[in-house]
Amino acid sequence: MTISASPAETIAHGQALAATLRRGDVLALSGDLGAGKTHFVKGLAAGLGTAASVTSPTFTLLHEYPGGRLPLYHFDLYRLDDADEALRIGLDEYLYGDGVCVIEWAEKFPALLPPYTRWLRFIHREDGTREIRESGAL
Repeated sequence: MTISASPAETIAHGQALAATLRRGDVLALSGDLGAGKTHFVKGLAAGLGTAASVTSPTFTLLHEYPGGRLPLYHFDLYRLDDADEALRIGLDEYLYGDGVCVIEWAEKFPALLPPYTRWLRFIHREDGTREIRESGAL
């Protein structure tokens, strides 16, 4: 478990985790709106060495960030209603591709994700900090 007191700390946590990532890794992020998921992905991208500006793919569903040590594929499943929609945008192809997949709102369709997915839960705490908990499964 990690406690983050600011967006900068959440980004730094993402950067640190990026150093451990390998081709084919899948990170599933869950948590309320504004919990820090996209800031965390900003850190992942920076840690992987991409200079791209990271934004939430809420409306586009997928942002690709090439140019780093590994490509980063950033999904947001918030607006999808069923698993078939996720498959139509190619989620399954990216999951078993050449980069790292990070998926916001992954808890909507956990059956689509491989068993080795690393789950990270982002929790707003009463004191304004964020708690980031990692587990091997949902």
